[in-house]
Amino acid sequence: MQCTIYKGNKKTDHYLYIEKENDFSRVPQALLELLGCLELVLSLELSTKRQLAQADVNDVIQQLTEQGYYFQMPPKTGEDLLSQGIIN
Repeated sequence: MQCTIYKGNKKTDHYLYIEKENDFSRVPQALLELLGCLELVLSLELSTKRQLAQADVNDVIQQLTEQGYYFQMPPKTGEDLLSQGIIN
């Protein structure tokens, strides 16, 4: 599965994974606003044989397939955003 990773200018150590470059159609508007201006970081082929530094590749593939994006964030921040309903 192809994957493109972006970072925003408003949040450090937060990354947005999507399947197709510049296709943010399945990403919630609130999440895009939270990240701010997005900058392309990397494009790569995801595989269960490949490890990612900060995320479980199986989780990334599952969320890309089911919801169209994967949002990687520091653990404490993630809990806060989930409780506020910004991400699901």
